[in-house]
This record gives sequence, structure tokens and C-alpha cells, in this order.
Amino acid sequence: MMSHDPNCLFCKIVDRRIPSKLVYSDDKVIAFEDINPQAPTHILVVPNKHIPDIQSMNEEDRGLIGHLFFVARNLAETRGLEKGGYRLVINNGRDAGQAVFHIHLHLLSGRAFAWPPG
Repeated sequence: MMSHDPNCLFCKIVDRRIPSKLVYSDDKVIAFEDINPQAPTHILVVPNKHIPDIQSMNEEDRGLIGHLFFVARNLAETRGLEKGGYRLVINNGRDAGQAVFHIHLHLLSGRAFAWPPG
């Protein structure tokens, strides 16, 4: 059984209690457009299981986290983003910019990105 936090915004989106612009869904993850996009393409890939942050992962989550990246790769490919490039980001903790404490992968593309990133 997947763990969920009843107060978590992303858990509510996973459970379809809050609408989103869904672009992908399977039994492990969902992906949807960010409501505050930071690039022309800004998709969030979110595990269905509630994991607050990287430090909260356990051994059994390894495959799930890898799946986030695989889904992001496939979404990028179906949209032709690999031609110009894209950025994948996981923010971990408040000081790193994490605003929703449910692990999620940002898929960003469609503009040039600076380095270092922030």
C-alpha cells in the first residue's frame, strides 16, 4: 500500500482530489505541468508514494526514484526536448528551494539555463 500524507499537496494531486494538467500516469508516478512554470516546458514527475525528501528515502525506493528519471527521459523524448537539451532538478530542503515536501523531479526545457543554477 502506498503511503500518503493527507495534508500534502502532491498526495492530493496523486489521489486526484486536486486537479492538474496531467501529462503522464502509471502505477508508480504521475507527471503534470507546473502551475508556476520556470521555463516553456516545466513538468513535475512525482512518485505516487509520499516521500518527503531525499533523506527520507529508504532502500526500497531506489527503483522508484530511478523510474522518475526514466519517465522524465521518455517525456522529453516524446516532446523532442533532447534536441535542444533539458534540465532535471530535485530540490532537497528549504535552503535548496524545496517548496512541497514530497520528492519530485522537475523537467525543464525551452530556454537557456545558467550555471551555477541559483
